[in-house]
Amino acid sequence: MPTLKLPNHDDATIALVLDTINLGKQALVFVNSKRSAEKTAEDIALYLKKANLVRSENAFAYNSFADHVLHELSTPTKQCERLALCLKSGIAFHHAGLTSAQRQLIETEFRNNKIKIICCTPTLAMGIDLPAYRAVLKDLRRYTGFGMTWIPVLEYLQMAGRAGRPKYDNKGEAIAIAKNEAERDELYDRYICGVPEDIQSKLAVEPVLRTYVLSLIATEFVRNKEQLVDFFSRTFWAHQYGDMERLIMVIDKVLTLLEEFEFIKIQSTKDFVSADELEDEKISATLIGKRVAQLYIDPLTAFKLITNLQKAAKVQVQSLKNKNTHYNLNEFSYLQMISNTLEMRPLLSVRASEYELIQQEMLKYEPYLLEKLPSMYEDEYDMFLESIKTSLLFLDWVNETQEKDLLEKYNVRPGELYGNIESADWLLYSAEELARLLQFQPLLKDIIKLRIRLKYGAKEELLALLQLKQIGRVRARRLITNRIKDIADLRKTDLVSLSQILGKNIALNIKEQLGESVSAVPENKRKGQISLGDYGE
Repeated sequence: MPTLKLPNHDDATIALVLDTINLGKQALVFVNSKRSAEKTAEDIALYLKKANLVRSENAFAYNSFADHVLHELSTPTKQCERLALCLKSGIAFHHAGLTSAQRQLIETEFRNNKIKIICCTPTLAMGIDLPAYRAVLKDLRRYTGFGMTWIPVLEYLQMAGRAGRPKYDNKGEAIAIAKNEAERDELYDRYICGVPEDIQSKLAVEPVLRTYVLSLIATEFVRNKEQLVDFFSRTFWAHQYGDMERLIMVIDKVLTLLEEFEFIKIQSTKDFVSADELEDEKISATLIGKRVAQLYIDPLTAFKLITNLQKAAKVQVQSLKNKNTHYNLNEFSYLQMISNTLEMRPLLSVRASEYELIQQEMLKYEPYLLEKLPSMYEDEYDMFLESIKTSLLFLDWVNETQEKDLLEKYNVRPGELYGNIESADWLLYSAEELARLLQFQPLLKDIIKLRIRLKYGAKEELLALLQLKQIGRVRARRLITNRIKDIADLRKTDLVSLSQILGKNIALNIKEQLGESVSAVPENKRKGQISLGDYGE
């Protein structure tokens, strides 16, 4: 194996970074966790700054990048501050915990050759084309439920393949860092000489199979069991499975489940159907089955949503009749309903130190749960606890807890938060559509309001103001603080007062949205000095 002559430094990663920069090149440094990505980038940035190796001509651009990431959120988190510190030295970290705007900035400026080094998790290796001359693989082991384990050969190849992209370079270097000679030999045998693992068909995963079977039926791509079996017999899944008889049994199981959910109808001309008479089994999707397929959620998730919505509708009817009921409804009811689904996984893990606290919160909100609380001896108990913690995160968010506080309380970074919010909105929209089909009209208002609150992270009292463009939860809260609670109050508020609260450009925009014809706020005049003529016609 070739030996590199690197600058002297005790840290092999920093030595490789220094050599890369000296060559006028760029590098991706792959690590095994978000925390490691941040720490590695911070160590490199601090060293460059201490050694006075940051080029002065880049200082303005680097400070501009830092300012951008600091102001991406209404209140910067510690993660934003760490990223800004790194960017001031032309170094960045990249992982799923960053906001999409922060990730886009880093990728764009790396392509522009401004940012020289990105310390990242393996997610950056998935389909992103960047001008990296080197891919430095710092960590080739990852923590799993079985301790630290070696990553798959396929993942190694994916990361190594980020170096020397044809669009940018005619060659590249992938360098794995070993701690000692023994590990060096292990890395060589395992990854350089290793054989990539077999690729497994996603159809072997039951939720995926359920979704695709329903989609094929709902779109009328297949109209009977014979066509359905014929379709799957020509897939990679069938090739891997190798046993068509057993495969047909799996498909039958899925069809039976979908029929029990009332998402499909199976009509037969005979009481008994043999394998040779599959064409007599006519399959069609019900109206609600077609909508579930269009929503592209796991049919099992859809069935659970429907079951919980039916219970919620019953509770609401009983409440309207003033009858006592064990269940109550509030935002937590719906937040936990969507959190306890496959689509929301991975959920927030419950650490041993907070296990008792989450249990107490679960008991506190038990009267509002639409799902039955499992016994602590059941297999799904821990997953249910995780759904409770995830619901508490959403509950804090819709009650206007800031991102920096959520990061400290739940260890959830802004990018992860907004990713979870996006999934939650998709599931709430699905619940809204199912409630509409089931004609549960009284539930729709609550679900729609919760979707808006989830989007903005706002309390219900801000909803009237959030319908305006350029008004988010921060500006809406500022208006509420100044006793402007709704559109009627905005109409009564003069332009100058509104400008003092939100700034003149936003104030003008709001007045225009309300259909009021106004000119700009006059400069250098106090409110008492402004005449009606200053506002124009």
